[in-house]
Amino acid sequence: MGKLIKNHWARLIVLTAAVYQVAAALEAFFWPKIFWDFLTKTLDPAVKPVPVLQIINLIMGIGMFALEWPLTFLAGTTFHRSLEARLAILPLTALASVLLYQGTNPAIYYLTGSIVYFWAYSEGEVVCAKPWTLPQRGGRAPRA
Repeated sequence: MGKLIKNHWARLIVLTAAVYQVAAALEAFFWPKIFWDFLTKTLDPAVKPVPVLQIINLIMGIGMFALEWPLTFLAGTTFHRSLEARLAILPLTALASVLLYQGTNPAIYYLTGSIVYFWAYSEGEVVCAKPWTLPQRGGRAPRA
């Protein structure tokens, strides 16, 4: 049996959440609704008449997708290889997502991805410079 590479698994979870968040933000342009509006109406100005929260979610969803895929100008950079950066950004992205009614599922996926990334970080996993590759064992001579 192979070993589970947790950062690849977390990347797939976060990619799913990012696509879902972009779709939720686009849907929220047509049907703006705050998830917590059953408790209070004070957050309603964040979605209408100016779609601030929808734009924030759209930018964050595209940004997370660009980071996790990754785009060519991000691949191999220190920012792309940093699990710490992901652990800092994901809760903020989940917070923006959970405020939208349409974005509650991506928020759950982001939190799940954060937990798996933390698990990978605690076990010492690294993100390789070339996306979707395995870390190479270094410095060992082949056995005869």
